[in-house]
Amino acid sequence: MKNYKFIVEYDGSRYYGWQRQPGKNTIQGKLENVLGLMCGRETEVTGAGRTDAGVHARGMAANAFLDTELSCEEIRDYMNRHLPEDIAVREVREASPRFHARYNAIGKTYRYTCQDGEVKSVFDRKYCARLEERADTARMRRAAELLQGEHDFRNFCVNPRMKKSTLRRVDRIDIERRGEYLVFTFHGNGFLQNMVRIMVGTLLEVGCGRMSPEQVGEILRNPERQKAGPTAPAQGLCLISVDYD
Repeated sequence: MKNYKFIVEYDGSRYYGWQRQPGKNTIQGKLENVLGLMCGRETEVTGAGRTDAGVHARGMAANAFLDTELSCEEIRDYMNRHLPEDIAVREVREASPRFHARYNAIGKTYRYTCQDGEVKSVFDRKYCARLEERADTARMRRAAELLQGEHDFRNFCVNPRMKKSTLRRVDRIDIERRGEYLVFTFHGNGFLQNMVRIMVGTLLEVGCGRMSPEQVGEILRNPERQKAGPTAPAQGLCLISVDYD
């Protein structure tokens, strides 16, 4: 058996997230079903992370051990013929036997998109969050500077009983205005459950004047989750890429 690395993109709108769940439509479940059909045996696919229900990806990395004589291109083409139209495998290549999509990842880039034009977007509604007020990008950028660096982000995690370390490093937060769209780009060494969406919700609170930029620093120092902003809707979030050495 050989270890293969996959780059997968998907529209998460109709899925209960990445992780396989009994009786539920998931990305991992769809990939494993197709590879199981191809190899004639049960196959486990390991993803670089576990995107939540409704979250999208343009560059999710994954790996699986396969017993097949097919070439990488033939594996890719087989999968794309049998996967639903909202999941596509962009790349398949042989990996080291020791490669693990989750444990070997050293960084991830996420993008969150909002739309605040006077008229709601019909065709982008599944890929951006609708804002009913215009946020001040200058205020949000000042707050974003406080989130950058290595911090304990336990207040930005939806799981209050998180037992593992909540220390993470956020290398970069870019906030851009693109016409009626507001785009947040985050790069870091890893993100906690709902961390990006809570950071976006918090920055929007600052941008809309309900919170000061300085309060973001206080949130990082305060253990009470309710001090952070709300969790932004899932449909605006997309995993762009995963970094490896």
